[in-house]
Amino acid sequence: MAKISPMMLAPPLIFLALAGLLSFGLFRNDPDALPSTFVGQMAPPVVSAPLGSKATFDNSDLLKDEVKLVNFWASWCAPCRVEHPHLNALAKEGVPIYGVNYKDKATNALKFLDDLGDPYAAVIADEKGRPMSLNWGVAGVPETFVIDSDGKVLLRWAGPITERVMENTIRPAIAKAQNGF
Repeated sequence: MAKISPMMLAPPLIFLALAGLLSFGLFRNDPDALPSTFVGQMAPPVVSAPLGSKATFDNSDLLKDEVKLVNFWASWCAPCRVEHPHLNALAKEGVPIYGVNYKDKATNALKFLDDLGDPYAAVIADEKGRPMSLNWGVAGVPETFVIDSDGKVLLRWAGPITERVMENTIRPAIAKAQNGF
């Protein structure tokens, strides 16, 4: 009987390990979700710069005793236009939404809000995409974070908030936070 050397076992073991990692990536619960290290943690610091004469927000606003959203957006972002009516609807329902205008010109951002409505309780500008967006791990816009009454991140949603996302992801996260989990 031939003796099997450890070197002969290495390729099949490496193959099985890689196949396992690939399977995990393909069959996780929500393949579209981008994980966030901030979920369950305190929201990262707010670094604010005003957007025109709009009200601004800071860390203390994220600690208010209410569930709120932080939404990163830009006037040049087509998906931001798609989600905007849903943000307006949430704001009308009384959900505070704090906006972060991402890599945009103030005049364009202000025109966007004038044309489509302003759902934001307060809004700040992050003209260079840092430090605010970088600190929050924003990969692109739109991105939305649901923050609980203690200032902890409950959910990160990368992409536009559509009707389906609103009903299946955002509203349940808000309800869960309002009911104390």
